[in-house]
Amino acid sequence: MTPPAAHTWAKRGHMPVVRVRGRSQRRFSIAALTCYKTGERSRLIFRPKRHADHKQGGRRSLTWTDYRDLPTAAHHQLNAPLVLVWDNLNVHLDHRLREFIAARDWITCFQLPSYAPDLNPVEGIWSVLRRTGQCNTTFTDPDHLIRVLRRRLRELQYRSDVIDGCLAATGLTLTTSRPQAQ
Repeated sequence: MTPPAAHTWAKRGHMPVVRVRGRSQRRFSIAALTCYKTGERSRLIFRPKRHADHKQGGRRSLTWTDYRDLPTAAHHQLNAPLVLVWDNLNVHLDHRLREFIAARDWITCFQLPSYAPDLNPVEGIWSVLRRTGQCNTTFTDPDHLIRVLRRRLRELQYRSDVIDGCLAATGLTLTTSRPQAQ
């Protein structure tokens, strides 16, 4: 991720340009779940992963097993059934992940419509993370980046009001009805 600039300037009438050196190597990926339950504090569960260099045969993204392990960890941590609301990331549509979800009676999964990031509360988390954890920061090395990201995500875990705000920004509510079995 290229760090966003929070403040910049340019001469009047000229477009401000922020030059960033280097290219994205996609060395890190983060998967996250926002968890909501009426009457309890909201939670954020995340799993960062550092990838091997993709030029040497490593991956540039998370695998279906990484996405499989996240709801499993959430289920163990929350000790409750899960209702997953996923966007249309290609890994979320993987047949192996679909089979895994279908085999678990404690997971109910709903798919968001295509091109609807405004309905995904986790997108709000990424926005907050970019504005608070990466803004106007030059990272010295990949380890510095991952330390800052982990620290900011841990701070967000204790800010249930921010996590609630990400849900409120979507316009979704917790009072959805359960699908009826036929």
